[in-house]
Amino acid sequence: MDIKQSNERFYIGDAEAPDAYIHFVDFGEDKLIIDHTYVVESMREQGVGEELVDAVVAHARSEGRKIIAHCPYARNVLTDNEKYDDVFIGIRSSS
Repeated sequence: MDIKQSNERFYIGDAEAPDAYIHFVDFGEDKLIIDHTYVVESMREQGVGEELVDAVVAHARSEGRKIIAHCPYARNVLTDNEKYDDVFIGIRSSS
């Protein structure tokens, strides 16, 4: 899957009308806020959303930033996996 980056999003497909994307904004100098994730219905249940979250996580790590997730999907992904604990500002659910 070819994930591309534009200013404040990672996306799959055409830049003007992507099949999937995750949008984030800078919050101060050391944080990013993920505010929206979208995956076209035909691509759902294939791990595309998590790959987009992983792209933002890699971006945040490379810049030494933390992530705040306002998007419910991204928040669930980040909350449910301890591999994101180094960048996610939130409380991980106990299992």
